[in-house]
Amino acid sequence: MSVAWAAHRVAGRLARWRSAPALHPHGVLCSGTLSVTGRADGGWGASWLDRSGSYPVTVRWSRALGLPRPLPDGLGLAVRVEDAGGPGHPLDLLFTSSRSGRLGRHLPLLRPDPLSGPYSTLLSYRAGDRERVLAAFPVPGPEDALPTLWQQLGRGPVRFELRAAASGEPWHTFAALSLEAVRPVPATGTVSYDPYAHALPGLHPTGRLRRLRDAAYAGSRAGRTGDERDA
Repeated sequence: MSVAWAAHRVAGRLARWRSAPALHPHGVLCSGTLSVTGRADGGWGASWLDRSGSYPVTVRWSRALGLPRPLPDGLGLAVRVEDAGGPGHPLDLLFTSSRSGRLGRHLPLLRPDPLSGPYSTLLSYRAGDRERVLAAFPVPGPEDALPTLWQQLGRGPVRFELRAAASGEPWHTFAALSLEAVRPVPATGTVSYDPYAHALPGLHPTGRLRRLRDAAYAGSRAGRTGDERDA
């Protein structure tokens, strides 16, 4: 039995049991703006990162296992950058609660509060000619303290610095993310993010574990429709 087949089956059964996606079943949608700093020297080696610009975003916060609050959970921060690759061509970046160290940035971390630490892509992205992990770091407010997500959304924008680092490199900031308003969840269900389908030529996730992820997501969709065919 292949690992991908097992992931498909497990995800399908979990989705059928909860009548929602197997992972990240419920979330909060926010709208905002992502501003890319840019580098005149072309230091990133990826045109989207090297070129300054501002883009509207749709962000979804979610709890990976759907555990009730205040229990800690793996927290997801899914960012859709509209028109990053031109009109009608978005960029999807998926971040998971993690640590920021060389090992911790590759491992999910259960956390009770969405703003108490960084989020990482866990797996590397190909940015130009190098592989780099991307991360989102919450920016403290004027009181140098991070409030809860709901407190911050109620009194002003939630801000992040987006950073990237290759193995052995320190983190370098490439963009600022500002979330300004909560959006209603579509009546048809959750917004689907896909970092492989919505990538850019010079900035895309590496292929590691892609087959496993695709199988799990296919199983989740099948479980919700009652069609749990093998991957």
